[in-house]
Amino acid sequence: MLKRTIYSLAIVALIAGCSSGTKLNDTPVTDRSGTAGGQQGSASAVAPVTIDPNAGTAQGPVGIERIVYFDYDSYTVKPEFQSLIDGHARFLKANPQRRVSIEGHTDDRGGREYNLALGQKRSEAVRRALTLLGVSDAQIEAVSFGKEKPAVQGSGEEAWAQNRRAEIRYTR
Repeated sequence: MLKRTIYSLAIVALIAGCSSGTKLNDTPVTDRSGTAGGQQGSASAVAPVTIDPNAGTAQGPVGIERIVYFDYDSYTVKPEFQSLIDGHARFLKANPQRRVSIEGHTDDRGGREYNLALGQKRSEAVRRALTLLGVSDAQIEAVSFGKEKPAVQGSGEEAWAQNRRAEIRYTR
């Protein structure tokens, strides 16, 4: 009986120890999995999506970079990217029919949930910078891919630095 109790307590402790307590300011993470109505585990088939890697690249301002890089474990927009954000803000204000998706990304360190939340914070930081410059909030969508879409494969600071980013993608 004592062995069974100890064994049961050990299992409970193991399960409790495996639970993730990591939160990033309780940021909601938007599920972009493609399931209807946000329902997980739906048995309905989802049509395949073809993604054109060049889609949206010619629709934005010419000559202005589209990637904001971040420091490790940070979602603070560095001053060196202010001119990039200013250029996109000017373009979006002059073209109110245009829309952008700001995609937040992280390097491959850390757990999936934490990185999705950090990626969301990064995309929201760029979104906030654009709206502070007068861009309509309706023109901007902020999403997170976490560590799921690295720009560069590999490990080491050089690769990680290129993966800690927010990309501005023009959707129309």
